[in-house]
Amino acid sequence: MEREVLVVGYDGAALTDIAGPADVFAGANRACEAERAGGGYRVRLAGVGGGFEVTGGLRMEAEDLREVSGGVDTVLVVGGFTFADAARDAELLHHLRRVAGGARRVASVCTGAFVLAAAGLLDGARATTHWAYCDRLAADHPSVDVVPDAIYVRDGRLVTSAGVTAGIDLALALVERDHDAALARLVARWMVVFLQRPGGQSQFSVRSQVPPVREPGLRAVLDAIADDPAAGWTVEGMARRAAMSPRHFARVFPRRVGVSPARYVERVRVEAAAGLLESGDEGLDVVARRAGFGSAETLRRAFLRVLGVPPGGYRDRFRTTGAA
Repeated sequence: MEREVLVVGYDGAALTDIAGPADVFAGANRACEAERAGGGYRVRLAGVGGGFEVTGGLRMEAEDLREVSGGVDTVLVVGGFTFADAARDAELLHHLRRVAGGARRVASVCTGAFVLAAAGLLDGARATTHWAYCDRLAADHPSVDVVPDAIYVRDGRLVTSAGVTAGIDLALALVERDHDAALARLVARWMVVFLQRPGGQSQFSVRSQVPPVREPGLRAVLDAIADDPAAGWTVEGMARRAAMSPRHFARVFPRRVGVSPARYVERVRVEAAAGLLESGDEGLDVVARRAGFGSAETLRRAFLRVLGVPPGGYRDRFRTTGAA
């Protein structure tokens, strides 16, 4: 039985958010045909009033969401930089709630989560979005339990994903759920992507994870650590620089920064090491010393803890595409 996937977009939607999942479902159809298995997909694109413009100035032909009725298996809302306008579109939200009410599952790619949340479809649920917007999603919609480091999150019939290409990960997960891992793996191989990519969003967002700090003393400490991550930072030394007692500093720092002083120093050192791995050819022992880690093994453990990937794997994936 063919499953209908309704992709919902709007002016300014991201083309990759649409094309990525659509290619996964098309690949699943080819795999089903090759395996003589049923349960393929029919992908439909809809927007209020019909067609809409996506990133790059391209115009997409689409059905009018106002005329879509029953029979939809999966509703998938895409993201885009205009998500805030879409989340305020009362007509879009009304018809999204109507169509989603009869669907087996509801999903979003990237900032499409804001549209689902504005429609009340994520209330009380765990969800994620692009790493740059997780804090905003949590602030704008306190009823949503935002998971900031996930590539995608499933909560009952709701599935949300991180940014842009994570829509491919989400669609592969849906295909595996509908069929099996073997079929999803075949689609992933055809598309030359991971069936399950290593690490979470933290590998892309480490530089954004520290909230703004207003206290001059604490700001001075954070700036000093960023300037010289390899220095021998201790709570006592940081407290002196912040003009606080060590006990008061140890209490205030986690409240303002979100992590303990030791974890913050580790995070900054990982960030420094990541920059060295991206830009140079030095061995891991040298990178470890320059970033403030005692050894390559300490560096490896810190990378796995903070980014979810080893330093060698990070260098391989983020320094070059390998196309040369």
